[in-house]
Amino acid sequence: MADFTRVHDSMAGKTRRPGRLISAAIAALVTVSLAMPAFSQGRVAVVRDAEIETLLKEYATPVLKAAGLKSSRVRIILVNDPSFNAFVDGERIFINTGALSAATVPNEIIGVIAHEAGHLAGGHQQRLREQIAAAQTMAIVGGLLGIGAMAAGSIAGSDGSARAGGALITATPTLVQRNLLSYRRSEEMNADQAAARYLNATGQSIKGMLTTFERFSQSLSLSGVQVDPYQISHPLPRERIALLEELARKSKYFDVKDPKRLNDRHQLMLAKIAAYSGGAAAVARMFANDRSSLAARYGDAIATDLTGNSAASLKKLDALIREQPNNPYFHEFRGEVLVKLRKTDEAIKAFARALKLDRSNSPLIRARHGFALVSSGNPKNMTRAIEELRVAIQAEPDNFAAYRHLSQAYGQTGDIANAELAMAEGNFRAGNLREAKSFAARALTKLPKGSPGALRANDILTIGR
Repeated sequence: MADFTRVHDSMAGKTRRPGRLISAAIAALVTVSLAMPAFSQGRVAVVRDAEIETLLKEYATPVLKAAGLKSSRVRIILVNDPSFNAFVDGERIFINTGALSAATVPNEIIGVIAHEAGHLAGGHQQRLREQIAAAQTMAIVGGLLGIGAMAAGSIAGSDGSARAGGALITATPTLVQRNLLSYRRSEEMNADQAAARYLNATGQSIKGMLTTFERFSQSLSLSGVQVDPYQISHPLPRERIALLEELARKSKYFDVKDPKRLNDRHQLMLAKIAAYSGGAAAVARMFANDRSSLAARYGDAIATDLTGNSAASLKKLDALIREQPNNPYFHEFRGEVLVKLRKTDEAIKAFARALKLDRSNSPLIRARHGFALVSSGNPKNMTRAIEELRVAIQAEPDNFAAYRHLSQAYGQTGDIANAELAMAEGNFRAGNLREAKSFAARALTKLPKGSPGALRANDILTIGR
């Protein structure tokens, strides 16, 4: 688990002389300390799923409240990565699907969320930026001193002074890295202690966090790798386990169990992730001890659809719905399967049912309802599709697929101007500025002058000029 901070190019690789060596060291220590360089380079694959996002929000809400954070402002984002990791960026908590799969009970992932909330509440991101800036300064000063020592040795004809100067330049990046990593380790320990406070405040057990760190410790032991504590940004698991065990002994909630309703939903989440990441074989492995459970059969239904046998998947889903007729996500997935089977009228009803049952009012489900309406090709459905998609986009402005479907709906009504404006807005939100300007220019020629749409198209066109 790692606190994440974006690092600008000026910090990572553009330090000038005497710094090619120093610059490389700074870049290296930033990468080591942050532990998530892929995201800074735009390579993190984000997963969207209404069921999982709603469950994690339910896990997080009481913890965030205990941390003094507004749950409405903190967003949890899923990362399609099989490794066990989580990190924060801004007011977002990123959690790998691998972390979710490894958490056998809700309390384990709730502990992860509590830890990341500790980073947010503690302002660790801003402090890390300050530490990185200080580390850069220290590296530059150390390099200058080393060069000065070499120059002095050269003038005096002293080989010893020159060697000392070279050693100083070599040692400075290592010292800088160790200082920064030491700071990061103290942050992690602080976040652990904060997480324990939040769990106690919400009447939840610290046991899940202990289980997580014991799993880390076992992995290190089995790997046979000797870990240098000065070269890592997190405390060694045994140190964290010792701290949490001490905190756990003081907690009256250590033996508290997760509610059955959360456990059941957690199992459904695990089944879904297993199906999407490894298919039927992964589902079978995960539920080897109880293949007849609701979660196991849910994962099997999803995996069956993913292999292309949507008709068989539909039968399995219908059996699940007979058992849990008020589960919105069974109806949501049923809608997806019906779209594949080109039964769009039934799909529209399935998504509408999911929307009615979904207490979280997920904009993702609403957007998929709009998609089904568009997919029907029925002109009578387009006005409703536009309404649904616009509501979904208003709640979640970064859903590019929703903009694309909105454009299709406008196109089917003959409103080409708004169809192009929707694509302009969607591409703008997705960061595709060239495409956004192209669609905006075309929309502007068709929209009434001075209209809100024309003004927005003009705004997109003038950005970056």
